[in-house]
Amino acid sequence: MDSSASSSSKLAAISNAATMNGKAVATTTKTINNGVCRGEDSWKEISLEVPWGIVAGKWWGPQNRQPVIALHGWQDNAGTFDRLCPLLPAHIPIFCIDLPGHGKSTHYPKGMQYFIFWDGICLIRRLVRRYGWEKPILMGHSLGGALTFMYSACYPDEVSKLINIDIAGPTVRNVDTTAEKTGWALDKFLDYETLPLSKMPCYDYEEMIKLVIDAYDGSVDKESVKVLMRRGMAPVPEEIQRDGFNFARDIRLKVSLLGMFTKEQVMAYAKRIRCKVLNIRAQPECRICDIRKSNWYSSFAFGNTGTSGSYNK
Repeated sequence: MDSSASSSSKLAAISNAATMNGKAVATTTKTINNGVCRGEDSWKEISLEVPWGIVAGKWWGPQNRQPVIALHGWQDNAGTFDRLCPLLPAHIPIFCIDLPGHGKSTHYPKGMQYFIFWDGICLIRRLVRRYGWEKPILMGHSLGGALTFMYSACYPDEVSKLINIDIAGPTVRNVDTTAEKTGWALDKFLDYETLPLSKMPCYDYEEMIKLVIDAYDGSVDKESVKVLMRRGMAPVPEEIQRDGFNFARDIRLKVSLLGMFTKEQVMAYAKRIRCKVLNIRAQPECRICDIRKSNWYSSFAFGNTGTSGSYNK
């Protein structure tokens, strides 16, 4: 077996995603306090065509109902919600999206820049318009929460509820700092775009897991990193002729300065939000299943997601 095939087989075994031909198999359910919850394999891999390629994601729950739209953080992927979704009521559909250039979604072509905030806001709108979803519930973690915040402000009468985890709104940037760093950001973006394969780092599985744990600086444990890396790593290209892994996301995403907001902009958008808002800030040792014991959480956060706007592949 050649090196690339070995890495591919190893990654497939590690992911343990319980899918076959893009469909979830051996679906199980369990009961936690206030009702039946989905199993960890109760999802389907989704691939949606877009002008630059595909947007991938994981659809949890029934596909004949309008879903909660869930967006992950910067340089993460749809696996962010893998440990949350099994704890939520099984009848609530949740569509966890890999943002452009993240996870299994297509990278932008060379010559096309990422404007991380505006790209994500436009992606939400693209999906809402395509499937006719009405007043969706939006859920976001970190960058994903900033995107859902901005979408709710751009379309204040078209969002039902906003659920943000570990963020209240977009990170603001000082205009002088932005002006000072813009040249550096443009050069860095072009450097990444022309980075030769020979300089692409290559890691074995345990090395990559440790690298990510260290990057999160204690905020994410090892098991959670393993879950995230199911979609976050990929075998290195065959041309490198080495056995190992690299990050699946587009390296150009590391340049995040372009298209950021000032404090005044964020405050202006914040005034436009009219939907119900739930901001969740994690505390050490806080367990999601403890939060779920409170009926207010399920009723406020999700309620009735309706029966229209289904997705059928």
